[in-house]
Order: sequence, then C-alpha cells, then structure tokens
Amino acid sequence: MESRLDFNDKDLREALRDIGSYVDVTEEDLKKIYTLALEHARKRLASSVPVSDVMTRNVITVGVDDDIQKVIRLLSEHNVSGLVVLDAEGRVAGVISEADVLGTVGVKREHTFKDIVKRLLGETTPASRTADKVGDAMSAPPVAVTPETDIGEAARILTEKRIKRLPVVDSERRLIGIVSRADIVRTAQRANK
Repeated sequence: MESRLDFNDKDLREALRDIGSYVDVTEEDLKKIYTLALEHARKRLASSVPVSDVMTRNVITVGVDDDIQKVIRLLSEHNVSGLVVLDAEGRVAGVISEADVLGTVGVKREHTFKDIVKRLLGETTPASRTADKVGDAMSAPPVAVTPETDIGEAARILTEKRIKRLPVVDSERRLIGIVSRADIVRTAQRANK
C-alpha cells in the first residue's frame, strides 16, 4: 500500500470551500505549496529518525591485540570495508578499515589504483610492513554516536569526517551497533516513497 496520499482538483475546491473565507491563492499555487510542504516534512521526518532505528546490531568486531590477518579474513568473508575494534573491557577502542590494512602492507592512505595493483602483483614498495596487530593500525580515537543521535546528525558527521561508518555506543562506550552511510541512504529512500 502506498503511503503517499494524492489529491485532485475537486479535493482542492472542496477544501477551499471548507475554509469558509476567501483565500487569495490559485489551485496551482496551492498544489505547489502542498508539494513543497510535503517535501519539507519528509526531509524533516527522515532526518529525525534515531540511529537506533536504522543501525546494524550484529556487528563484526576485532580486538586490539588481534592479528591484521584476522582483519583481512573478516573483511573479505563478510564483504565489509571496516570493523569496530574493541579493547580488553569490550569498549570501542577504534575502527580499522581497508585503508588502514593497506597501510600495513606499504600502501599509503593516498594510494592510487596503480599503487594497489603493483602491490598485489608483488612489486616492492618503499614502505615496509608497519603493523602486525590491529591496535597498531586502527584509527583511534573512534568517532561514535549514541542510539538517540538522529540520522541527520550522523550523516553530517560521516560527511564532515569523510568516514563510512559510525559505531553506536552506550554511556560506557560499549558497542550497541553500527550505522553506515548505506543505512542512512536506505532510510532517506524509504522516506521519499
């Protein structure tokens, strides 16, 4: 069932009659106003959704003392581009991404596609392996949000920090979930239907 309610010219005329006084606006102007107000309401409602409503709860994590090889395996097996890193107490300590992993094998963050291909073909690069453990390669401190953060704010943070995911944490920085750019885009798409 479609959530959008459409109306026709007869509905507009009936509504104008119901007002009971003269309104200096044409039916076309009224349609434009209604359409614009509806769009503003959709945007407002879409951005006021808390991240807890759209986040992924089953998050793949690694520990700070885990080996980089475990990260590579998990990224590949789960087809994700980053993992949340937990400390020994189970609190979010950082995030490790594909870019962080590439940095451990000598590919700089500003790598080009050509650099990656060279590395994959076994060509040596000037930089040597810089980390064996997750804690040495992860991005820290992590940028995180709470479950109450609205997706509009989460989207702003993701854009401003140029990152793809945000851990969702409780008051003790324990992991509750993760919200990604894709989660926010899907929510915005549903709101525009």
